Amino acid sequence: MSDRNEKLKEVLRDLAARFLSLNGNGSSLLTVTRVELTPDGKRATIFFTVFPIDFEKTAVEFVERKVHDFKDFIKEKSKLGRIPFLSFQIDSGEKNRQKIDDLLNQN
Repeated sequence: MSDRNEKLKEVLRDLAARFLSLNGNGSSLLTVTRVELTPDGKRATIFFTVFPIDFEKTAVEFVERKVHDFKDFIKEKSKLGRIPFLSFQIDSGEKNRQKIDDLLNQN
C-alpha cells in the first residue's frame, strides 16, 4: 500500500477517534482500533470496539446515523481533498482477542 494510503488511514483513524469521543453520550466507550482502505483509496472501513459489550447494537446504530456528520468533521478538521466512502464496523478480531485473553487469565 502506498505511503499516501497509509497516511490517509492514520488521519482517518485519528479523526474518527476524536469524533466519537466528542459526539458520544458517555454511556459506553467507543475505541477506534484500525482503518482498512481499498487500494484506490475510495472506500474506508473504520473498525471499533465497544465497552461495555451490551451497548454494541446501540453503538452501531449511533455511528451509522453519524456518518454524514463525520464527513463534515473530516472536511472541517483536515485538508483531505477527496473523502472516501466511509463505513463503520465492530472489530470482531479485537473482540475475539479479548475473549482469549479473558479465558487465559481465568486459569
